[in-house]
Amino acid sequence: MNKLEKHHQQPFEDLKQLDGNGNEFWYARALSKLLGYADFGNFLNVIEKAEKSCINSGGKVSDHLGDITEVVQIGSGAKKSYPSFRLSRYACYLVVQNADPSKPVVASGQTYFAIQTRRQELQDDEGFAQLKEDEKRLFLRNELIEHNKQLVEAAQKAGVETHLDFAIVQNHGYQGLYGGLDARAIHIKKRLKKSHKILDYMGSTELAANLFRATQTEEKLKRDMVKNKEKANQTHNQVGKKSKANYPRAGWNNA
Repeated sequence: MNKLEKHHQQPFEDLKQLDGNGNEFWYARALSKLLGYADFGNFLNVIEKAEKSCINSGGKVSDHLGDITEVVQIGSGAKKSYPSFRLSRYACYLVVQNADPSKPVVASGQTYFAIQTRRQELQDDEGFAQLKEDEKRLFLRNELIEHNKQLVEAAQKAGVETHLDFAIVQNHGYQGLYGGLDARAIHIKKRLKKSHKILDYMGSTELAANLFRATQTEEKLKRDMVKNKEKANQTHNQVGKKSKANYPRAGWNNA
């Protein structure tokens, strides 16, 4: 993560709380202020959308979002208790995915919670943590292949109709992640033959960066209801740049 990204995402880390068992959570009212919602009533609409997203993904709302009393500082330094919610990291991820995208801080939150949620999933997977580098590469490569299929489906719904159109969309994502290099240029820099597949010549960190690129582009295409090829290209490029910022050691400089 570069200094600029860290600067924008640190406030989300600063709001993190720990309960008596060491479980992390965020207060909904504090998060709403950080995300630029002056009226908590408006933020409740975002909470409701996050709950629906949790249910649609097969999750149990009570595992990630619970009623709680939050102490809020009001005028003259006084404090007052208000009903609020305790949000897990995953709940925060769903909240920022459903928040107002026109607010700049929301984009930072989307990046922060997407990255951290994915890292936590991998850390919690004891089997993954015990894998050797080659085994991690295989695991991530297979995940990326599956998510690329889902990205194709999302791109088709966004107006990307032909194989050539999708190749162009894919190149925009690569260019964002690899500092302007498209698939052909990556092949050349990695000294690969035309028949070689790029995924077969990536380390685990580089694969993780590309997995983030694919999954977040898929979600953003759906969330923003993208309906034309040009916007799909732009979306993939933007997410690619975020992936590069959050995986600075992924190895594209030495591709």
